[in-house]
Amino acid sequence: MDRIAGSRHRLPDGELRVQIQARVMLSLVLTLGFILIEALAGLLVNSLALLTDAAHNLTDVMALALTWFALKQQARSPGAANTYGFHRVGILVALVNSATLVLVSLGVLYEAGRRFLNPTEVRGEALVVIGLLAVVVNLVTALVIRRGSEADLNLRSAFVHLMGDVASTAAAVVAGAIIYFTGAHWLDPLVGAFIGLLIIYSAWKILREAVDILLESTPRDVDLSAMVRDVLRVGGVLGIHDLHVWSLAKDLRTMSAHVLTDDVPISAGNRIHNEIRALLAERYGIAHSTLQLESVGCDSTGLYCRIQASAYSRQK
Repeated sequence: MDRIAGSRHRLPDGELRVQIQARVMLSLVLTLGFILIEALAGLLVNSLALLTDAAHNLTDVMALALTWFALKQQARSPGAANTYGFHRVGILVALVNSATLVLVSLGVLYEAGRRFLNPTEVRGEALVVIGLLAVVVNLVTALVIRRGSEADLNLRSAFVHLMGDVASTAAAVVAGAIIYFTGAHWLDPLVGAFIGLLIIYSAWKILREAVDILLESTPRDVDLSAMVRDVLRVGGVLGIHDLHVWSLAKDLRTMSAHVLTDDVPISAGNRIHNEIRALLAERYGIAHSTLQLESVGCDSTGLYCRIQASAYSRQK
């Protein structure tokens, strides 16, 4: 949390969440105001690059609105109906945001191809002026929500939206300058296609990570073989099986396992518990681990156990 706050003094979680939500809302308002200017300019000068960027900015508004909503939901406490809390709301929003980016990009690529076949005249000077203004607005809004995006997939999806705008509008400015001096109007759809490919590239990584989390896949940077070796080095541990490692959110990892030991007293079992949990937190960033100690003689179902429905569930 210190990394998110960006300060030597750690803020209370509630105060930090309020500050992040306020920054997201500020970015939303700035982006919405600029969309009106850019869309109008794109229509007046007949620029696909500007209209594309305005459409992308519109998805940014939706992304920022969903991000703000997810931040509000993630702050809710767990209850009987949601015992894990609402951390996955942010992952669902990241999935929606990245999927939306891909769909918008495909539409942009189609329109770019159509304009390559039927080129239209574009006013390069207007493209430069509006593009420069777009670079400033997009960069400001991106920097406003940058802090915290490293550890929160929800915030990162919104940040990628905005940084994609910075790159695409900068490309539009360059294209506008070249069009103004050379009259090469084919550059406008070329820039539009470049923007589309850039967005797809950025969105794919977030989409893949969101799907991995929703499927409760093992985090890609966790080496389970190394983890098993480390756990087996803890004094008193004879074996480990029924191992599961997954993420509730990008920065919230969980793990469950059955740990085989000798027939030891509860106090010795607590020591083993605490040592394994400290190891998992320090080396693998696992904040919540559920360990079931079993004595020698218990049946082992293998390192990775197939989960099946209970007899009660099948009878319903």
